[in-house]
Amino acid sequence: MGQSPWDVGPDRSETGPAAAREGLGVELRELVAYLDSYLAVGEVPDYPEALNGLQVEGCPEVRRVCAAVDASEAAIREAVARGCDLLLVHHGLFWGGVRPLTGRHYRKVAPLIKADVSLYSVHLALDAHSEVGNCAVLGRSLDIALEGRFGEYRGYPVGWWGRTRGTRDELRHRITALLGQAVRLIAGGPEAVDRVGVLTGGGSGYIEAAARVGLDTLITGEGSHQTYFDAMESGVNVFYAGHYATETWGVRALARHLEERFAIPWEFIDQPTGF
Repeated sequence: MGQSPWDVGPDRSETGPAAAREGLGVELRELVAYLDSYLAVGEVPDYPEALNGLQVEGCPEVRRVCAAVDASEAAIREAVARGCDLLLVHHGLFWGGVRPLTGRHYRKVAPLIKADVSLYSVHLALDAHSEVGNCAVLGRSLDIALEGRFGEYRGYPVGWWGRTRGTRDELRHRITALLGQAVRLIAGGPEAVDRVGVLTGGGSGYIEAAARVGLDTLITGEGSHQTYFDAMESGVNVFYAGHYATETWGVRALARHLEERFAIPWEFIDQPTGF
């Protein structure tokens, strides 16, 4: 990933809001209540393993936040090393289901508990959010004028769509420049793009849903073999821009939002996976 307006270094607290410079914190319970409400965590359906919300309870006061896409062992250790009190992630600790605190699962949880660091995870509610969501933020960053929703999971729309001008090759260049990595195009739709959907991460299962609402193009993260034919036979251009690369936008925007509201400095832990 290239440098972004949301990527901030360890010295952000030296130039941040006055409250952050003075070391004033926010109560964890206040911050968690705000996040649960702002993100509508209790209203957005999700996979059972997501366990959205506070997954590990740490220090009762939050003075510094780190954000990462994944609750990986490396990201957790880096958050501890950077002295954060709260780690915000998109993919939490329990995607493998309930498991004993042994092996690699123990190695993830133990540093959080030992360092008194809280972990807050939010999955589809962050993908779908109108202000700080992965889909909306990425779409606006690509100069797509958002107009509506599509791509329902259990009745709740996760993706956003809007209008843009240009050819599909021009759009590919815009995506590549923004994300800083190669993008794969399945040219199943028209050369001139107009109605473009954004459904980050593993959104390739929504190609036909995009076609049903009249979209000519879908931007997502990754897809499997058969989605080539889904795209070609549905008449939809599909851009595979990387699961990780399309899902850094939400946690960064959310952390920046918390800084603006609560004057808490934050940092992004970048751990690209290549997928």
